[in-house]
Amino acid sequence: MPASNRTARRRLPVTSAALLSLLTLSLTAPATAFADGSPTASPTATATGTPTATATGTPTATLSATPPSGMSTIGGDRLGSPGTQVNLGSGAPVIPKDITARSWIVADAESGDVLAAHNAHWRLPPASTLKMLFADTLLPKFPRNTEHKVVPSDLAGMGAGSSVVGIKENETYTVHDLWLGVFLRSGNDAVHVLSAMNKGVDQTVKDMQEHATELQALDTHVVSPDGYDAPRQVSSAYDLTLFARSGLQKKDFREYCATVRAQFPGETTKKKGKTTRGSFEIQNTNRLLAGDSDITPYQGIAGVKNGNTSNAGATFTGVAERNGKVLLVTVMNPEKNEHNEVYKETAKLLDWGFGAADKVTPVGELVAPQGADTSAQPGANAPVSPGAGAGKESAKPVATGLKDGGSRGVGIALAVAGGVLVLLVAGGFLVNRRWPLPDLVRRRTRR
Repeated sequence: MPASNRTARRRLPVTSAALLSLLTLSLTAPATAFADGSPTASPTATATGTPTATATGTPTATLSATPPSGMSTIGGDRLGSPGTQVNLGSGAPVIPKDITARSWIVADAESGDVLAAHNAHWRLPPASTLKMLFADTLLPKFPRNTEHKVVPSDLAGMGAGSSVVGIKENETYTVHDLWLGVFLRSGNDAVHVLSAMNKGVDQTVKDMQEHATELQALDTHVVSPDGYDAPRQVSSAYDLTLFARSGLQKKDFREYCATVRAQFPGETTKKKGKTTRGSFEIQNTNRLLAGDSDITPYQGIAGVKNGNTSNAGATFTGVAERNGKVLLVTVMNPEKNEHNEVYKETAKLLDWGFGAADKVTPVGELVAPQGADTSAQPGANAPVSPGAGAGKESAKPVATGLKDGGSRGVGIALAVAGGVLVLLVAGGFLVNRRWPLPDLVRRRTRR
């Protein structure tokens, strides 16, 4: 392995942490929020089967139910081979036998080591997990207090049966509101409004594809910004894990993906000459975070994003911390058709990863973005060059005074190392970036 790659995989130090209690509110969500908390699958499936690559590199769909014999080898040759890839050492637990996902990956979020994988580069429909790329691309572009009044064209072009948070035309929302809608309710309406603010869906798709290329997520072909089923729209467990790892470097990304419940603005009403605007509660559809009737919140969970469509099946990327180890697991399309199966399989792989982390030889690595400075020492500061109206993150411990209650005791600690990490420039992109950035999610069980 090249020396530069070894440098990029060093563990990141944590110099301070602040407990972020997750938002809880008392009002009941209206009919626009789904009763079961699940993103709605599209009513009509697009072309089914195995996405592959044409001679030009553009993915297409075939009817094969098995992975191609030759896949991308980004991150290591083993990751391009079909089937399960793992190097068990002395005392390492075996991979759980009841994992039925078509593709999955277990990786150390800090070092980038891939502990085990199964068809990691298989190009498959991603569903709403693609919203991680959407968020990682657009989050730096708009300060969270920016307000936007929704016009009818903002909501045009959403797929039938899309999951929505309940955005209304002619109402004003902050960017903060819209991101809560994206992360908690997987709201395609919120995605489309943010895309409209970004000069439209076509421009947003272009930006996402360019960012995927920058991250070396070359299995990904973006067609819709929200992950709704579309012909030739594919990603892979490997790429989704890259998106999560990159997104988790951003404080706002970590906050949104770890929020269990929040208040969302309702409609403005007039009564007796008085104008009022109510709100309603929304809850995160990530069942390892919020729990469900047949599943409890996973110990140490701190995000990231779930998805479900008729073509993609269930998909999920999760991050969790336990005993100083931060793991990322992505699971795509379990064949076992049971309620919350994607979360159950993710939990099993997380359990395996925490038990095996120091007892396996990595089978690959999560690569750094193109052009990233991988020579940075652990804890090194990322240079900052704020532009007009730019926002920035403080190097001091971050704590938000959100009240606890009804969040089932789920909290998140944000690791804040010694340097300002995120800059918002006029073009909205990170520059002079070192990799990995010295800031990754940390989670502690609340007492």
